[in-house]
Amino acid sequence: MFNTEVADIRDGIVRADPRLSRFDPLPRILSLDDFDKGHSGWSQLLGNYEGSLQTILPGYRNMTNPMLSTLSHWDSGSHGAMDGTYALKVATKAKKDAVSVAIKRLTFRRACKIRLEFYATFKPEAVDLALSDRDLKSIGFLLDLQPGDQQSAGAQRVMPHLRYLNAKDGTLQQKWQFKRLSPKVKEIGSRNETVSHFHLADEGWEDLHNGAQRLCYNEIATKVNWHYFRFDFDLETMSALWFQCNDRVFDVSGFDSIRLPAMKNLWCMLNICLFAETASDKRAFLYVDSLCLSGNM
Repeated sequence: MFNTEVADIRDGIVRADPRLSRFDPLPRILSLDDFDKGHSGWSQLLGNYEGSLQTILPGYRNMTNPMLSTLSHWDSGSHGAMDGTYALKVATKAKKDAVSVAIKRLTFRRACKIRLEFYATFKPEAVDLALSDRDLKSIGFLLDLQPGDQQSAGAQRVMPHLRYLNAKDGTLQQKWQFKRLSPKVKEIGSRNETVSHFHLADEGWEDLHNGAQRLCYNEIATKVNWHYFRFDFDLETMSALWFQCNDRVFDVSGFDSIRLPAMKNLWCMLNICLFAETASDKRAFLYVDSLCLSGNM
C-alpha cells in the first residue's frame, strides 16, 4: 500500500509540473534540460587530438558548437521554442553532407534501464523562397556507453545510433535507420594514449524494420512543428527496449549498436549526442526545446 501511495504522489507531482508532464519519466530523473535556462551542459562534439588540432579526424573538423536560439526567421521574426523563448540549436555548415553534433557527457551510478525523451524540430536554413524539404539530409541521436570498471573483462563500448533519413541526393527518404557497423579506431599522435573513430559517416546505416515515417514538415521553410522522441535502453544488457517518434512505436527487435572493445579510461560513461546533417550547400538545423533523461536508479 505504501509503495502505491508513493507512486500516486509522485505521479501527481509529475503531472502538475508542465516541465515534467510532457514527459513519461522513469522513477529517477537524471537530467531535465530546459534550454530557457542555458546550455545545460551541452557542447560541441570535438574529435580527439594530441599535440595539435591538426590530428583531429577529418569527419569532426566541420562540426560547430550548439547555441541557444529563438528560432528567428527573416519573414516572421522569432518563432521561439515550444515552451519559452530558447531552444538548443544544432547547425551544420553550408556544405553538402556536413554533419554537426551536440553532446552531453555524463556517467551512471547503476547499470539500469534509462529513458531519453525530447521535443525537437528541424529545418534547412531558409535562404530560398521555396519549401526546401529535400535540403535537410538527416537528424538523429545516439548514446555512447561503457560499463563500470568492475566489469572490465571483455567489456565493450556500446553506441546505439538512430537517424531519420529525410532526403538524399534530391530524393525524399523519410525513414528511420540504425547503425551497427563498427568504424575503424585510429591512433592519434605518437604516445599510445589517444585514439579516435568517426562513427557518423554515411556508410553502414541500415533501415529500421517498418521504419518509414512521414513527419510534419510545414508548408514553407520558416514554419516549424515540434515532435516527440523517446528511446529506452537497458544499461545492464546493453540492448534497446523502445523507440517512439510522435504516435509511432517501432519494432527494435532487430536493432543493434556499434560495439567496440572498452576504452581504458571511459568507465561508467553515459554520453548523449544529437545531430543534424545537410543534403545541400545550405545549413541544416535541429532545434531541441527540452530533454529528459530518466532511469530506474
